[in-house]
Amino acid sequence: MPGPGSLIIIAVIALLVFGPKKLPEIGKAFGSSLREFKSATKGLVEDEDEVKKVEVKKEELK
Repeated sequence: MPGPGSLIIIAVIALLVFGPKKLPEIGKAFGSSLREFKSATKGLVEDEDEVKKVEVKKEELK
């Protein structure tokens, strides 16, 4: 995990590369992408749980 010094250096470089007007847009896009990814992975985990429950019920019926 990067330390606070590394994060500051990354932030300064990003500011120089993208400029102060573009950074909020990039942050917003990154946040929405992360939110979408989390919801998609949560759906996958829930689907796997359902499959396991069905398999257990099938085994119980045998």
